[in-house]
Amino acid sequence: MDATKVIIDTVDRFRQRRTAPLVLELDLTEGLTEGPPADPLGAIMAMRKTSLSDVLSGLKRARKDDRVKALIVKIGTQPLGLAVVQELRQAVSLFRAAGKTTVAFAETFGEFGAGTVPYYLATAFERVYLQPSGDVGLTGVAMEQRFLRGALGKLGVEYQLGQRHEYKTAANTFTQDHMTEAHRESMSRITESVTEQVVAGIAEGRGIDPAKVRELIDRGPFIGAEALEAGLVDRMAYRDEVYDELKRSVGDDARLLYVGRYAKESIARKLPHPGGQTVALVRGSGAIRLGRSGRSPLGGGGAMGSDTICAALRAARHDDNVKAVVFRVDSPGGSYVASDAIWREVVLTRKAGKPIVISMGDLAASGGYMVSMAADLIVAQPGTLTGSIGVFGGKAVIGGLLEKMGVSSETVGEGANAGMFSSTQAFSEAQWARVNAWLDRVYDDFVNKVAEGRGLSRERAHELARGRVWTGADACDSGLVDELGGLEDALALARKKAGLAADAPVRVYPKLNPLERLRPAESSEDKAAALAQVRLEAWGPVAHLAAELGLPSYGPLMLPGQWMIR
Repeated sequence: MDATKVIIDTVDRFRQRRTAPLVLELDLTEGLTEGPPADPLGAIMAMRKTSLSDVLSGLKRARKDDRVKALIVKIGTQPLGLAVVQELRQAVSLFRAAGKTTVAFAETFGEFGAGTVPYYLATAFERVYLQPSGDVGLTGVAMEQRFLRGALGKLGVEYQLGQRHEYKTAANTFTQDHMTEAHRESMSRITESVTEQVVAGIAEGRGIDPAKVRELIDRGPFIGAEALEAGLVDRMAYRDEVYDELKRSVGDDARLLYVGRYAKESIARKLPHPGGQTVALVRGSGAIRLGRSGRSPLGGGGAMGSDTICAALRAARHDDNVKAVVFRVDSPGGSYVASDAIWREVVLTRKAGKPIVISMGDLAASGGYMVSMAADLIVAQPGTLTGSIGVFGGKAVIGGLLEKMGVSSETVGEGANAGMFSSTQAFSEAQWARVNAWLDRVYDDFVNKVAEGRGLSRERAHELARGRVWTGADACDSGLVDELGGLEDALALARKKAGLAADAPVRVYPKLNPLERLRPAESSEDKAAALAQVRLEAWGPVAHLAAELGLPSYGPLMLPGQWMIR
């Protein structure tokens, strides 16, 4: 009798799990990963992090699932890039349009700090709750640039850097002590464009006139009670109060489930049948370099290796089941030669008759734009930072610093320019002429390929280039980008261009089983050649500092410094 009761209770619990209303949860306390990492170290580091791709696919599926009644998101302090935030806002808006309840909860939007972008995300939700002790750091958008020329001069360090052209401002950090006119113009327009986007989103989400939003931004940051009075939040409440209220509105028997877990429940349904037609999704993130993708165990972030990305694109191109390719790019650029190698594979994929669509993340600038520009279509978020079509190069001359430290140096060599790249002595006039010839060659090649790929005249391409960084919104207006949207939009466009069904499956490429991951690649044409690896980077945890100081890193097609709108 007791055994029968246990069986009945178990069946009832299982039935309830299958039929009870669902409230999806998304915890952004630790941020998001772009997608499943391809390298072993990245996979370990991201084990407990939710991926953006899982969130997007989960919310897309939930729009048509009658069991799913609501979405509640905890917005934390871990910074998310503006384009990622816009991708989430878009997904939430579509979920909300399907008649689902959406709730955003935050302990604070900036604890005595800026919180404009996290709050901008929250305004896509139907209701916004704030912990009573929290604040709303709605303070606007600012970009800061540091100049090192004065400090380096005192140390005896001189920089010899050339740039193409006036908006390629990486060199300015070391050669100027203030913003040039072009530098200020570019950064001012970026902050203006981002502010326009943020104001429009907050105004629409909160039902406030845009002029009033700008006025509120000038008054911020807000203590919680002030934010409530201004209509920036709906209620001051603790987590338990928010959850209790939501459960009462959708049903006390509602079950909580993380969006990532919900997305994985449908993996078996989404897997392509053997021989089925698919869209290949190739991901490229981090600074672009020659060799394999991966990250260092010492820190410093991941890298997009040309060997890895080229092998993935080749494998997708040679797979008869793949009918279209979406290339997700999130990169500040890097090596010119590595970027050019990836560009070539994009061109070949398109020539093979397989549509290739670019989906830009937070950054797809400089080399990140070079690998994108030959695609059939480029899709970016309004807040994506892109363009930066230009080049810089040169070196730091530290002979004066060494002399101050009592270090002497002598060189012995054969060949007039054998010591050309020594950091202890300046370029000669003839050597500087060679540097400038190289910069001209790289810039001309870049601009000519932009003109060819984007269907522009050489003159128009140069006008849009000159090293200038654009927001996705401005790049779309000028023709550097085709569509505004996110990854799901890019996948839909790829399916349409390939004549596939709207629900045609997507396969992250290359998809390898455990045995294929263990065996060595047979050749560079083998899809196993597209595996990433753990890399030992020279600068390790100080890689970002090395980049700030202009030390040799990934190459001349690199966006300077750290670019994130927060």
